[in-house]
Amino acid sequence: MLALLLSGCKSKEAEAPDVAVTVQAAHPTQGDISEEIAADAILAPLSQAALAPRISAPIRAEYVQRGARVRKGQLLVSLEDRDLQGSALDSRGSLTAAKANLTATTDATIPEDLKKAQTDLEQTRSVRDVAQRTAAERKQLFAQGAISGRDADAAVAGAVQSQAAFENAQKHLDAVRRTTERTTKQTAQGQLQSAQGKLLSAEAQVSYAELRSPISGVVTDRPLFPGETANAGSPVITVMDTSSLLAKLHLAQATAQKLSRGHKAELTIAGVNEPLEASVSFISPALDAGSTTVEVWLQLPNAGGQLKVGTPVHASITGTTIPNALKVPKDAILPEQDGSTTVMVVGSDGKAHRRSVKTGIRTDEEVQVVSGLSAADNVVTSGAYGLSDGAKVEIGKPGAAEDKD
Repeated sequence: MLALLLSGCKSKEAEAPDVAVTVQAAHPTQGDISEEIAADAILAPLSQAALAPRISAPIRAEYVQRGARVRKGQLLVSLEDRDLQGSALDSRGSLTAAKANLTATTDATIPEDLKKAQTDLEQTRSVRDVAQRTAAERKQLFAQGAISGRDADAAVAGAVQSQAAFENAQKHLDAVRRTTERTTKQTAQGQLQSAQGKLLSAEAQVSYAELRSPISGVVTDRPLFPGETANAGSPVITVMDTSSLLAKLHLAQATAQKLSRGHKAELTIAGVNEPLEASVSFISPALDAGSTTVEVWLQLPNAGGQLKVGTPVHASITGTTIPNALKVPKDAILPEQDGSTTVMVVGSDGKAHRRSVKTGIRTDEEVQVVSGLSAADNVVTSGAYGLSDGAKVEIGKPGAAEDKD
């Protein structure tokens, strides 16, 4: 009986062969693979201007409504400015008077002062010459005994006085030429410049009453109405240039260094069936102080205005491209606890063998294998998770494992 039992066990073992696990496998493919940089952002306008007056005044008129398209330099809002116009008119009058004063000073006052000083000098010269001749004659007559000494002394004193008057007149003429002429003209010129400055200030105040658009775009906000007071520094109208929109991303420095202006990108937007093409328009030259990331702008054409400012988007940028790379499906890569990566390779013995590999660029569907595999290897692409090293496998068609279950 013991012999019969042993022979029965051996027949059962022979009838129970190893069960093969059904998996899917494929050879690694070769081709280009590109790094995909993904980030989320909010669409912003290409440029924006919130117009705030520099003066506080009631709104006299508004010339555009919300949603209106405006051009650069177009008048959008005007404020009450009659008081400012009056100040400007007064400044123009002061300027005209200052110009007239400068002309009169240059053409009349200075020449007259100079002429008077020259005339005084000539008169004192004549008086001096007469007095000197008289004094000489009186001295001769006194020497001859014809006149008294008192008369001779009086003539000499008159000559001395006339000489002093002549010298004073000479000094006055020199002063008129050297100082008075220059200072009088400078004073008149200063008054003219002061009047010009006051007029410029008054005209600037008048110009502040008109708000013109610094950009071409669309009016997105207009909170006040005619008659209400616009406060200095508070926006009364906002214009956005939405002909193109910007998606402003914050990327790691190492990632941003792989990009350049003109780099292509795709933006996925809720409600839009197909991704929209954009391009890198700006890469910040400095790191953000708070997050140590680099700000990168993607510019998206929006000529029709279908896309709106503030819309959330998902950006995908194509980074580094590796040509003729060895690639396997993403599901074939198995992460290990030590941080390494492995794959399961179907050997010629029909068993799965674990093999360590070094990976490179990863996408949503494929992974670049830098080392550890060759194009001839048969890699398990589905069913590798939980598969033990050396397990017997059976390669089935896609979906075979599900059908078997």
